[in-house]
Amino acid sequence: MEEATIKANRLPQMGRDSAWLAGADLIAVFLALFGQVVLTRALWTESYGIYIIALDVFATLFLVLDLGLPTLLARDGPNAPHRIWPAIVRIYRLQLKAVIPFLLLAVIASPLIDSNWTSHLPVMSICALIALTHIASYAPRSGLRAAGEARLEAWTKVLERAITTVAYLSLYALGITSVVGYASAFLFGAVSGFLLALWWVKRTVRVYEGQQGTQGDLGEAWLDNRSLMMQALPFAITLGVLPYVVRIEKFIIGIELGVDSAALFHVAQLAWLAGLVVPQALRAALLPVLGKARFSPSDFGKEMNTSLDICLGLLPIGIFAGAFIAKVFLPFAFPSQYTDGSLGASAVDLFMILLLGWCFTLVATPTYTALQAGLRPWKFTFFIGLVVAFATATGFLLIGWQAPLGDGQGLYAAAFASTLSAAFAFLLSIHLADSWAFFFNRSKEWLFALVFMSLACIGLYSNTWFAATGVLLFLFMPQALRAIGSTVGEKTLAKSSQEE
Repeated sequence: MEEATIKANRLPQMGRDSAWLAGADLIAVFLALFGQVVLTRALWTESYGIYIIALDVFATLFLVLDLGLPTLLARDGPNAPHRIWPAIVRIYRLQLKAVIPFLLLAVIASPLIDSNWTSHLPVMSICALIALTHIASYAPRSGLRAAGEARLEAWTKVLERAITTVAYLSLYALGITSVVGYASAFLFGAVSGFLLALWWVKRTVRVYEGQQGTQGDLGEAWLDNRSLMMQALPFAITLGVLPYVVRIEKFIIGIELGVDSAALFHVAQLAWLAGLVVPQALRAALLPVLGKARFSPSDFGKEMNTSLDICLGLLPIGIFAGAFIAKVFLPFAFPSQYTDGSLGASAVDLFMILLLGWCFTLVATPTYTALQAGLRPWKFTFFIGLVVAFATATGFLLIGWQAPLGDGQGLYAAAFASTLSAAFAFLLSIHLADSWAFFFNRSKEWLFALVFMSLACIGLYSNTWFAATGVLLFLFMPQALRAIGSTVGEKTLAKSSQEE
């Protein structure tokens, strides 16, 4: 009975896990925002711009080294928790074989990224190590989530960011203005988070040490390396292009307007990216749940509806909390050039345009995750490819059209392009997930949410009474609370059944 209780406690559960992950991600992002405040005050604008662009470029370049394997582990791990640690070891062996070509590619690409790359080589090297360390942390964190210990995954994220922020503050207090020093502090935090995740997942699955099992216990995809790589290939390709969805506008701004404008847009994106951790956490919690239900259409649809209820309940909270943070925190925390319009636009105004894109991303959570967990993962790859192509085309079209008119026009065009891309991704995910029936079965709720979230965001941007219409979205709160309560109740029933 004791072993059954342990297993029941470690079953992935949508409401509980999403609460842990979303809460931790929000704390981590606020710590990151505070860290960005320290960076903008400690570094010159040009040095800050070089730093964030180097981080983004190497994160994008190396992300494909993930190979899509941690995603498969999160999806299939709940089916065989005793195989989680062997799967992590196996993932590392495969990733190590892939790392050398990408390191060579990074060496070749460095002169293309920065014509003055020799003087920036130390910070670029550290940023590359940060990206590799983050990739290494994905497998143990996915293992924790698959084992039902999303709370430990959450703690690794919070502790990593807390360590980084404390290191930033220490350097700032000592009067250090070297970008290399701050990059080294970030690397120290990333390594700490990785080691904590690895240690915790090893301890978590220790209860299964007596159950060896076979590679195929996780599913047919895990029988041999060839099958595993073929199943993971869609996710690997997706991960290679996914970062461009949120970074493409920043890259285009860097090309068209320069690093100062890219730094301003980055500050505007900080609060927006902080909000994006909510749908990311929901997707992370939903993936193992849908993975277990992927062969049962009725259970699959039930979990999607539960997820939608939670998303709709979070919609008004995100809109008004995001607006408050942008209007109060950004002007207070960041140097005046980022919010007074002296660089062409205000980060606060840019954020208000990005806010509607956040809304579309949140309500796309069920259909987006359905593509990941579905029986045809190549659809998810196709989906991300189309979104990136649309974002690239829209970004170059709008930013290229407006940039000659001034930096401000180019920055606003980038924000509009980002929001249009989010709306496109929302509609495309419904279509490719074959979820139009899911959409039309709740068409009144969808229409209500889409209309009033749009009006609220328009009102917040224009400072008009339209913003007050967002209060009506709080009508979704009761069903969201019921959805969270129902998933907790189902977990309790599952535990009781295991104990019997």
